[in-house]
Amino acid sequence: MKKIIAFLMMAALTVPAPAEIVGTLLNPANRQVKVFFETETGLFGVLKHTYQSGRTEEGATNFDFVNQGGQDILLPFDRYVAGVTVKDKHKIGLLYQPLNVVTRVTFRDDVMIDSVLFGSGTPMEITYGFPFYRFTYSYYFVNSEKFQLAGGLALQARNASIVFKAIDGSAMTVSQNVGPVPAFQLYGRYALDSGIYFSLDATGLYASSAIINGATFEFEGSILDASLRMGYPLRKGIDVFGNLRYLGGTAKGSSEYVERTWSEPTQRYTENVLSTMSFTLGLSIY
Repeated sequence: MKKIIAFLMMAALTVPAPAEIVGTLLNPANRQVKVFFETETGLFGVLKHTYQSGRTEEGATNFDFVNQGGQDILLPFDRYVAGVTVKDKHKIGLLYQPLNVVTRVTFRDDVMIDSVLFGSGTPMEITYGFPFYRFTYSYYFVNSEKFQLAGGLALQARNASIVFKAIDGSAMTVSQNVGPVPAFQLYGRYALDSGIYFSLDATGLYASSAIINGATFEFEGSILDASLRMGYPLRKGIDVFGNLRYLGGTAKGSSEYVERTWSEPTQRYTENVLSTMSFTLGLSIY
């Protein structure tokens, strides 16, 4: 997949646009519905990441993925967006954000996750998977060559899978979850006369009620995906950019769902705190 993306990038940069088409690489100037694609790749680091399944008084460990779980290194980061703008006022985007971290570490202390005890000295493989899809609608309050300002709503589909597994196969616990995450979205961009532009994009929400978070019981959660970007148009319809992004969220509460599958945790209380920072280089085609 990455080889195909790299080939398409090179093709877009080297093939000249027909002189008779006025507009951008993909969209004639008079088109009411315009398409765009965006990809970025780079590295991210975990600033803070803790996870607990089962309350502390019951002996569950508030596990630190950075200090205890091997997430103390830089990790690969990719991101893909496709979408359309309608009449230069409405922007609809679909984002795919893969995030799957697999680390190996030998536990130096006893760790209890979801009533499963992993003893000191156990070689472990730990998987933290949190890829997601996000649908976003934004309305442009201002949309000019110099300045853009937009805001709207987002709906994210989380697809979480957390696995603690002893490498010798003696013990394992799995916690998986799929669900919707609504959020608000804000976007702003300012371009200099040289063509260099700066933009800020933020999607986030804090929710502590059953109605907002989609559950039928109280469950506290938050998400923040905020980026600061500097970009430059190589030609009409192709931009390159560097991106600094904070991605994080929290989840805390006791689930009241009926246990339906064997991959759901037996302990109903969970707490998950994640903060990451990434730097990427990317390409926009429009």
